[in-house]
Amino acid sequence: MSWMYLILAGIFEMIGVTMINSWHKKRNWQSLFLLFAGFGASFLFLALAMKELPMGTAYAVWTGIGAAGGAILGMILYGEPKDAKRIFFIAMVLSAAIGLKLVS
Repeated sequence: MSWMYLILAGIFEMIGVTMINSWHKKRNWQSLFLLFAGFGASFLFLALAMKELPMGTAYAVWTGIGAAGGAILGMILYGEPKDAKRIFFIAMVLSAAIGLKLVS
């Protein structure tokens, strides 16, 4: 169950990061609410995951999901560059997170 909590934490981290960009562009209360809700849920699920998972593993996977997911959402939602080098390095971040799962 701890890995499910960690994946949820990463997904909510992606929502929080996306809402930072939305807040800067729109300055509406919905973006601000979702920003705080996304990060709040992210920290809650990270804390739940860390009851069973080592801190270093949990933090590395959480940041990997958030960073890679945020970059992917930026490409999809905000037209950020989609060049091959960028996608390659995002894949490396995700493969490192999967590797940590396999050895933990």
